[in-house]
Amino acid sequence: MKKIPSLFVRDYTLNRKLCNVITEGCEWVIKGEGIPTRKFDGTACMIMNDKLYKRYDCKKGRRIVITVDNIPCQEAPDPVTGHWPWWIPIDKNDKYHMEAFERMPIIKLDGTYELCGPKVNGNPEGFEYHTLVRHGCEMFTFCPTDFKRLPLWMINARVEGIVWHHRDGRMCKIKLKDFGIKREKR
Repeated sequence: MKKIPSLFVRDYTLNRKLCNVITEGCEWVIKGEGIPTRKFDGTACMIMNDKLYKRYDCKKGRRIVITVDNIPCQEAPDPVTGHWPWWIPIDKNDKYHMEAFERMPIIKLDGTYELCGPKVNGNPEGFEYHTLVRHGCEMFTFCPTDFKRLPLWMINARVEGIVWHHRDGRMCKIKLKDFGIKREKR
């Protein structure tokens, strides 16, 4: 799962603030071609062949020891931000990941998930236990896409953000904090 582009352009020269300009390649969202889903506030994971991986972001100052078990999420670092996400296997020290993985059904579906729970990012989602939430599992029937109404809608819906899924596999996202708004806990 490579980095998902933001719906609106971010000005990296001015405090990373959003501009009321659609990111190139994300115009399909405005045309209504995507399905809006809830973005959960946690940490990204992947299940592949009954094995759990966590996302690790190589960026300035962070390196990764490349092994046969590590999987790059994209071919090269992002040319603007320098971020280069990888999937790395969890180990016995990743106790919250293990707790959530063990709570899942015996048959674990391959795909990407969000680890949420009491010890993850301050638990803004309000989960009682560490849980793996499948990406795209909670769809919205309506979600505005304009610059002014979207943050108000997210505040009222009490969500961290939205991820739009196109039927051809493209994705696009937006988060409340992109607008400089701190989200209330659930």
